[in-house]
Amino acid sequence: MQLKLQLANQIQSLKTVANLSNVSKFYGKGSIEVKALDGLNLKVNKGDYLAVMGASGSGKSTAMNILGCLDRPSEGSYELNGNPVEKLDDDLLADIRNKELGFVFQQFHLLQEVSALDNVMLPMIYACVSPLERKERAENALERVGLKNRMKNMPNQLSGGQQQRVAIARAIINKPSLLLADEPTGALDSTTTEDVLNLFDQLHEQGITIVLVTHEDNVADRAKKIARFKDGKVIKISHN
Repeated sequence: MQLKLQLANQIQSLKTVANLSNVSKFYGKGSIEVKALDGLNLKVNKGDYLAVMGASGSGKSTAMNILGCLDRPSEGSYELNGNPVEKLDDDLLADIRNKELGFVFQQFHLLQEVSALDNVMLPMIYACVSPLERKERAENALERVGLKNRMKNMPNQLSGGQQQRVAIARAIINKPSLLLADEPTGALDSTTTEDVLNLFDQLHEQGITIVLVTHEDNVADRAKKIARFKDGKVIKISHN
């Protein structure tokens, strides 16, 4: 019985990509202290497609920043693939962000002076991937997101939806454990939003683990689970 329990725990640990345990985050001190997160518990398992929703100030963006190793908890722990990351130095956190995490934002954050292909290759430069492999992988990623014929275009020659597809290709280029998307459709019209959400569906079906922050019900409804935040905590998790 004990052996079965140990095996079950090991299997579960392998399935857990990200685990926020009793995480609190404070800004300011004394009378001006703000508690952005208040003992937050949130687990993301391999293969999840999780939407995070909540009113402004509910803590969802702060949680996303901690999941993305862009910020550290004031209290509590954060494990990524079973490894505690909250106490790592800045260099190691930067390495983890590049190799283990992919980011998609509302604003596309593309380098305007280089092509779509060069934008997608950028994370691989920091990962010390050879030039030949960088080009091959970037071409495959852009083809994967439907931009085979737009690789040489500059960002200003692409529509908003196409720029977001470039950003998604860049986010998945290093095969991250976790894809984090913060309001990825916020700057898109309804038709383009549908195209981008279809792409997220395809990526999830291909095995990519996704956490997506949104305030739009129609976007959250595409996810498999929804975590609703209030006052720095998860108050409800529902399944679609």
